Amino acid sequence: MTKQFRPSPNAFKNTFCVFDELPLTAIEGLSVQYESKAGSWYYYTKQGMYRLSNHWGRLANSKWRLEPMEPESPTKYKLGFALWTSFYPDNATDKLYYLQANFEKKTVNYQHKNNPTYDQKAVLRTSFETAKRIKQVRNLFELTSWAKYFEYDDIDDLRMKIINGLIYTDKSLEEIKREQL
Repeated sequence: MTKQFRPSPNAFKNTFCVFDELPLTAIEGLSVQYESKAGSWYYYTKQGMYRLSNHWGRLANSKWRLEPMEPESPTKYKLGFALWTSFYPDNATDKLYYLQANFEKKTVNYQHKNNPTYDQKAVLRTSFETAKRIKQVRNLFELTSWAKYFEYDDIDDLRMKIINGLIYTDKSLEEIKREQL
């Protein structure tokens, strides 16, 4: 009988991780190894963790995000998988996070500085500073009222310049906007 792989109970405290959504068929033949009080199911392998849950984001003392499949699955419960090497340390004081914007989908997310795709160009911020910038970027994507004070030919081009300023500089939103006038 083979012994099931099981990580230490404290292995996930204060971590950040991005899970990739997979179809439920990915866990066929696997046994649930842990069920949380909130109703999430965990399946551990030597490579990483599967998590089946109806809630993602802030979890107790961790930040776990699910990157959805395309097209996104319609089910309430989503299955995510992350390699063990994708769990990074999290705390409120260190500058651990940077922003990534998707201008086609008009979305913004934060990533950890230990992410292997980090290009060292986006400014690193604390969790609080990151959350503030995310809110500003989302408002720029979703609203147009801010643009009435500018002369522009293409609002998407103006939006991109301002959002890139929020991602790649420490300047305030007001400073960045003033530069575009």
